[in-house]
Amino acid sequence: MDISRLPLNALRAFEAAARLGSLTKAGMELRVGQTAISHQIKLLEKDLGFSLFERLPRGIALTEEALALLPVLTDALRRVSDKVHQLRTGGTAEILTIGVVSSFALGWLLPRLNDFNARHPQIEVRIKTNNNRADTLLDGLDLFIRFGDGAWHGTEAVELMQAPLAPVCSPGLALSVRAPADLLTQHLLRSYRQDEWPLWFLTAGLTPPVARGWIFDNSLALVEAAAQGLGVALVPAAMFSRDICAGRIVQPLDVGIVTGAYWMTRPRSRTETSAMVAFKRWIVAEL
Repeated sequence: MDISRLPLNALRAFEAAARLGSLTKAGMELRVGQTAISHQIKLLEKDLGFSLFERLPRGIALTEEALALLPVLTDALRRVSDKVHQLRTGGTAEILTIGVVSSFALGWLLPRLNDFNARHPQIEVRIKTNNNRADTLLDGLDLFIRFGDGAWHGTEAVELMQAPLAPVCSPGLALSVRAPADLLTQHLLRSYRQDEWPLWFLTAGLTPPVARGWIFDNSLALVEAAAQGLGVALVPAAMFSRDICAGRIVQPLDVGIVTGAYWMTRPRSRTETSAMVAFKRWIVAEL
């Protein structure tokens, strides 16, 4: 098949509908009606010779062929958009899109970005924060700074720093936390990683209590809840040093646990650009 004959509007309609999981949302993004999106996709399916969606009573589902095509198409459209932007700015701006887990973004990266901009003014950095879960290809990320063990399939990972988890709470609540055993009677604010608090108590030489308390999907919300006195949060305290210095939260105990590290990752399928190399060298040097 001559791919040059595939209609661009149809490819864009498919990419938007597949990425957003909705023909209606795709129409809103592309500023056309749902009927137009459906028509474009049917034309594309006819040209390709296979189905892209399974029409369900409530919504749509991608076929295996569509799942294989989507990340490649999303990446290609993003690269075209970036190149057009570069040409419109006189051909000097290199676009670098970085996904960053929110705790690292606020606790380490953002205060230092001005230094990177001063050293590399030709690179336009785009930051997408997340709660450590993102699809690198579908989200158009060149690099992804994430928390974990570094073992992600098909990914090059460079360890940046370890991030021990330690309890933090409001100054008022800290008055009643003098020893690890004092946390047995406190409300424990939890993340979606259910093994963190049990591991902390075992490290402190205590039997973990029955889990109770609020559950949050990111460290920023955990710290905010702790600052408001809702309980004790277990977070990478080094990423919240400004909150600790400002007195919003207190780290009442020195016991910490290491469950992972911050890593800079890149899909091995993505060609490394000069902007990606420059950022990697800069951040490693800063650390």
